[in-house]
Amino acid sequence: MDTILPLLVGYFLGSVPFGLILTRLTGGGDLRAIGSGNIGATNVLRTGKKGVAAATLLLDMGKGLAAVLIVRHVWPGGEALAALAAVLGHCFPLWLKFKGGKGVATMMGISLGLAWPIGLAYAVVWLGVLFSSRISSLGGMSAAIAAPVAAALTGHAAYAPVLALLALLVLFLHRENIARLRAGTEPKVGSKK
Repeated sequence: MDTILPLLVGYFLGSVPFGLILTRLTGGGDLRAIGSGNIGATNVLRTGKKGVAAATLLLDMGKGLAAVLIVRHVWPGGEALAALAAVLGHCFPLWLKFKGGKGVATMMGISLGLAWPIGLAYAVVWLGVLFSSRISSLGGMSAAIAAPVAAALTGHAAYAPVLALLALLVLFLHRENIARLRAGTEPKVGSKK
């Protein structure tokens, strides 16, 4: 049970589709029919609702953070399992036929929950690359790669394997973005697609 319960808590918290819920509540329709069809904050931004996009970003981060902190309190030692399951829940939610987001914001939340130095490194890389390139996918992928490196370098190496696995998942889910980056056609934040 000490393995199953952290996984269940992480998965079910992670699987709450805040982008989809908030877009519908604010009259934006089905987010899956807009832009990339993704349920994350970047696609919410394509609706023109910056406040809703910011709320989606914070809530997607928050659910990852909450999963880790709850499990740390109730089942100490199960944080890595909860972190893994929270990102998997966001990317493959049962409620949406396992078609969710790409995990970047939720991975930020779990990184912060696992250890603040990992979360800080994640945020600095994410924001630094995003603001310098104005390419959301590049910032997110760079941050995901930075997380296991930061874990290894800041004395939290026990979390590095899970973070490395999640980084590979984030890269896999961004494979179309990677192809567009290589072709020079990946859209920049704020530009018309």
